[in-house]
Amino acid sequence: MIKKLLKSLREYKKPTLFTIFCAAMEVVFEILIPLCMSDLLDFGIEGGKMNIVVKDGIWLIVLAVLQLLTGVLAAILGAKASAGFSANLRQDIYDNVQTFSFSNIDKFSTSSIVTRLTTDVTNIQNAYQMIIRIAVRGPIMLIFSVIVSFTINAKLAWIFLIVIPFMGFGLIFIAAKVHPIFERVFHKYDGLNNIVQENVKGMRVVKSFNSQEAEIGKFKHASGDIYKDFVKAERILAFNSPLMQFFMYGCMIAISWIGAKAIVASGNNEALGLTTGKLTALITYAMQILTSLMMLSMVFVMIMISRSSMERIVEVLGETTTIQNPENPVQTVADGSLVYDHVDFSYSKRADKKVIDGADLKIRSGETVGIIGGTGSSKSSFVQLIPRLYDVTGGTLMVGGMDVRKYDLQVLRDAVAMVLQKNELFSGTIKENLRWGNEQATDEEVKEACRLACADEFIEAMPDGYDTYIEQGGTNVSGGQKQRLCIARALLKKPKILILDDSTSAVDTKTDAIIQKAFAEYLPDTTKIIIAQRISSVRHADKIVVLDDGKIMDVGTHEELIVKSPIYREVYESQQKGGGQDE
Repeated sequence: MIKKLLKSLREYKKPTLFTIFCAAMEVVFEILIPLCMSDLLDFGIEGGKMNIVVKDGIWLIVLAVLQLLTGVLAAILGAKASAGFSANLRQDIYDNVQTFSFSNIDKFSTSSIVTRLTTDVTNIQNAYQMIIRIAVRGPIMLIFSVIVSFTINAKLAWIFLIVIPFMGFGLIFIAAKVHPIFERVFHKYDGLNNIVQENVKGMRVVKSFNSQEAEIGKFKHASGDIYKDFVKAERILAFNSPLMQFFMYGCMIAISWIGAKAIVASGNNEALGLTTGKLTALITYAMQILTSLMMLSMVFVMIMISRSSMERIVEVLGETTTIQNPENPVQTVADGSLVYDHVDFSYSKRADKKVIDGADLKIRSGETVGIIGGTGSSKSSFVQLIPRLYDVTGGTLMVGGMDVRKYDLQVLRDAVAMVLQKNELFSGTIKENLRWGNEQATDEEVKEACRLACADEFIEAMPDGYDTYIEQGGTNVSGGQKQRLCIARALLKKPKILILDDSTSAVDTKTDAIIQKAFAEYLPDTTKIIIAQRISSVRHADKIVVLDDGKIMDVGTHEELIVKSPIYREVYESQQKGGGQDE
């Protein structure tokens, strides 16, 4: 897990190493100060030698300045290394998510990915900064303080060695209790983010149904669960500091008591026992040991908090897309012809039922094909196999006479334009959104695509025209306007295959007919696949496919299907009676 995470360190390896070096040197200078102070007390002040006082005083100033400089440098470099590491880590997660197929995305919820990119990465950043600074200072200070303490007085120094294992056992016990709680908390964060995301995205629905109180209750319940877990974890962690202090202040009392007795017994004679200077040094080292153990316990706690975050991030980094480029991929799509040859598809290998079951269909390049079917008939799944948003699980799907799995992914998807059932616009100007279809499109090409999609009139009526800013998700345009902008974006791509997944449902039948006519004129060689609920949207297609429960029930023209397809005839007659079908 750590090895995988450290791959994101890259250019921040040097700042990390320099941070560790500076932190180590800071400890060395800090360890030397009590020794210098001991010498100043015993030989300078007690001995009444002013030259020793001056010499040791100068050394104390030099050591203090060096400790300050190395400490500041370690802090600056540590901040740079940890912030850079987290930035790389966040970028690596995001880059990997971009490679995911739809089946990979289905495995992780949107809110979970957001939590991992924000809260989890921040936890790791904080832990990393503590590790390269405090986790370096702590052990070095602990080891050197104990070693120097033994050189001063081995008998007193043994007190430290006796107490340290008890403190270590206490830390391990606390960690074992806390880790499962934090693991649970971060999964609950996913749920909380999901509630917020759903509420903000569906704010209009929430308000129209006057469900604000219910949504507030859901949030309060999820937030309360996180609060309870954090309180429980913090209650356990609260024992950490008192436990450390209890043992270390106990050590200091023991050292002071035994040391004072030794000094009195020896008359402060170094040859006979302990001196005041050395006892002062020992007490200082006891404080340093206490500080180092407190540092280590803080690092330990931070690692416990971030361990769950590490596991969740590694899970995303380790996820490999289920759709891979083949070796020596085909780099050109010949045309927009399509062949479904006994195609099966299931979202899961363990699924009992196929989403697409034995589909056989041939579509010539340039044809307009309508797809009709009830809710749950797998219309969207049927077309999402074409650009390999999902892969077929049985049979073969060919585009331009070639199995789609043999194409370079980018080449295949550049040849296919999709206007999905859930239209998405991104924050930015209308022009920027449209150029997703073609970054190099001229202003004239943008306007022409909008004219064909019947979007030019409402765009030109806006105060800033094509420079009008679209809010996140396209919340400042209507559903019909959003659909027409997405159609214009797809037209700019000039694809070999154009797929409209119920993407004219929010426009009136007259505008729908104008758009269909524009397709025939503007994209005569492009294969056009139109999924629709309204028969008026597909009745003039070269052929219409009737889907039911993932199976192709009938294929034919409007006139042929009225005669031979009971499903199609039933839909047609119901729309005729309801006034939803134009003659």
